[in-house]
Amino acid sequence: MRTAEIKRQTNETDIFLRLNLDGKGEYRINSGIGFMDHCLSQWAKHGAFDLEIEAKGDLKVDAHHTVEDIGICLGQAIKKAGGATGKDLVYRRFGQALIPMDEALAMVAVDLSGRSYLAYEADVYPRVGDFDTELVEEFLRALTAKGEFTLHVRLLSGHNTHHCLEAIFKALGRAMREALSREEQIQGVPSTKGIL
Repeated sequence: MRTAEIKRQTNETDIFLRLNLDGKGEYRINSGIGFMDHCLSQWAKHGAFDLEIEAKGDLKVDAHHTVEDIGICLGQAIKKAGGATGKDLVYRRFGQALIPMDEALAMVAVDLSGRSYLAYEADVYPRVGDFDTELVEEFLRALTAKGEFTLHVRLLSGHNTHHCLEAIFKALGRAMREALSREEQIQGVPSTKGIL
């Protein structure tokens, strides 16, 4: 099983995260940030990843540190659980998904290239309940930086911000599942360089 446990403790947050890439989409997430928990649940369910997160943060300040640090931990866990890189790479590398949620339509593409890059285009209302939606981009930036992969996110349509962000996280789960699935047809590393 491709699993990882990450613990991160700072003056701002205290996070425990457990990830199983070969799971069934089971999750137990408690960050104190309801909408973020909802989004991460969508990621786990649609990626078929088992995910456990227990996070405490300085929410009296705001949710920024907690959301960003969860992204850091999840990125580290994906990299660690994904296993070997370089010439021993065992997963497909690329993944993409186009996911609707009522009027919203999100496209996500990922390349587990070892190179961190985020392209994020999602024009949404600044709040969902008490959640600051600009934190989604901060989460994704931390995720790609520590996971060392390229991620493109495009919100193609939608006006209900809850639907828009939920579609993005569902698409992210599906794209990651495809990229992390085992490659049967390509022999060796999926790169003409021979190494990632």
